[in-house]
Amino acid sequence: MRLSRTVGYAVQATLQLAQTPSGRPVPCSRLAAVGKMPERFLLQVLRNLVTHGILRSTRGVDGGYSLDRNAEEISLLEVMEAIEGPHGSGIPEGDGFSEQAQQTLRAALAQVADTTRSQLAAIKLSSLIPSPAAQGDKAEATA
Repeated sequence: MRLSRTVGYAVQATLQLAQTPSGRPVPCSRLAAVGKMPERFLLQVLRNLVTHGILRSTRGVDGGYSLDRNAEEISLLEVMEAIEGPHGSGIPEGDGFSEQAQQTLRAALAQVADTTRSQLAAIKLSSLIPSPAAQGDKAEATA
């Protein structure tokens, strides 16, 4: 499975926010700088995540973005669907398939989509955050 760049930015930003110790709002500019993402584009992504109840936006000098719920409650599926819409399957109409072949293919792809949705829903943001021990091991390896 390949993630779009937009979904990649959404996942990266939500993971950064999930790792923010105090849960304090983080400005878009900081998320963009740390993640090496284009700020103007990231702002659109973050607004979409706010609209879908994944992030909270706070205005003002100390404003920014924070998770609206705990990282244990937000699934990878939610983040992906907030950006790209419902994850499903489909084949274009009239691609040379017989009606029976189209029905069979649609049923098979629907089953794959259902399995994929279940698996993505089971992956919570908290499970994607590296443990402090793993981060320490990575720092030692690069030293």
